[in-house]
Amino acid sequence: MLRIALTGNIASGKSTVQKILEEHGYKVLDTDKTAHLLLDNSIDTVKEAFPACIKNGKISRTKLGEIVFSDKNAKEKLESIIHPEIRKRIEVFFAENSGEKAVFVGIPLLFEANMTDLFDKILLIYTDDVIREKRLILRNKYSLHHARLRMNAQMPQDEKKLLSDYVILNNGTVSDLETAVSEFLSEIKPE
Repeated sequence: MLRIALTGNIASGKSTVQKILEEHGYKVLDTDKTAHLLLDNSIDTVKEAFPACIKNGKISRTKLGEIVFSDKNAKEKLESIIHPEIRKRIEVFFAENSGEKAVFVGIPLLFEANMTDLFDKILLIYTDDVIREKRLILRNKYSLHHARLRMNAQMPQDEKKLLSDYVILNNGTVSDLETAVSEFLSEIKPE
């Protein structure tokens, strides 16, 4: 089984690529959703580490995001709790889908979380920063300042590009992206 990491910085189009891959019949694990489920199920260690983020007995992801994207130490503390749990979930996903020829894991913080060892290949979705910034402002209703905070919290795309096996440029339309994904899939041809 070919284990492929699907990565890219915020607002690069990873979710769209994940949907396209699923439409092609591939199994895809979305680690953003996994992280949200972990927080929604209110892991006790997160509650203990971030008591100011508890609202009605649950973690407020909005409040938590405000804290971790403005405080590097808080971000590292959260990641030290969440990343080991995500690693476990990826391993379970691989075990559950061991009969597949290829599987994908959408993992935005692949390099930052030091999880490259789990994968055979790395596919980066690369979108120019100006486009990603506009997407965050329009899609997420972020201020320019908050959009830049989120973008700067990740390793620069150009560094990730050097560490990836494949790169899909996503500066065009969804149709362009679908074509690029199809070309990528014909190139990898898992045995």
